[in-house]
Amino acid sequence: MAKILVIDDNGANRDLLDRYLGRRGYEVIHAVDGAMGLLLVWTHYPDLVLLDLSMPVFDGWDTIRQLKATAETRDIPVIAVTALTLDDTHERALAAGCDDYVSKPVDLPGLLGKIESWLQPRAGQVPPALRPASALRRRPPISP
Repeated sequence: MAKILVIDDNGANRDLLDRYLGRRGYEVIHAVDGAMGLLLVWTHYPDLVLLDLSMPVFDGWDTIRQLKATAETRDIPVIAVTALTLDDTHERALAAGCDDYVSKPVDLPGLLGKIESWLQPRAGQVPPALRPASALRRRPPISP
């Protein structure tokens, strides 16, 4: 069973994704901000992260930069899930390090398709679920 980390400050969004993905066999864990999300990445090593970009205190932009700057976590697929509607948000999210992008309100079947696509093993890569936990020996500092 693949593990998905949902980082979103909105409880209704977390609950919706938890129910929808849980019914499809995914284990879902939650964080309410980027700092908590980074801690959960280092303790649970999820197979994929769904990341809200717009959160108070420690936002998705800071979170993605730290995830992609660390060798042990840079290969975890991250899908930005955001209500930001600026014309360049999609491009900025990808440039910041997100692997994919979905706008809110979320089209759940479309999101599921993206999740399944990112969880497929890539040639020459060990799927995240099969990587040893010992690969995460050191934890980087968390800073905005």
